Amino acid sequence: MGKSAEAEHAYHHVLRVAMVSFMKGTPPTVAVEYARRAIPGHVRPSFQETEDHIKNRGGEQSAAVTEAPAAEAPAT
Repeated sequence: MGKSAEAEHAYHHVLRVAMVSFMKGTPPTVAVEYARRAIPGHVRPSFQETEDHIKNRGGEQSAAVTEAPAAEAPAT
């Protein structure tokens, strides 16, 4: 149970770092980098992985999500 509490605390800490830095006026990509640095080292993605994910707007998964609503729209 202690490990679960630690993981949840780390998750909330990362979210807090991202939100606070963004609310202070930091550009979104820099706020993401601050949050990435707050992720515990054993699960932290590399800078390049994060940069690629941002440039690809979430990769294939988000592309499928953005394409789905267009496919469901009725033709006029």
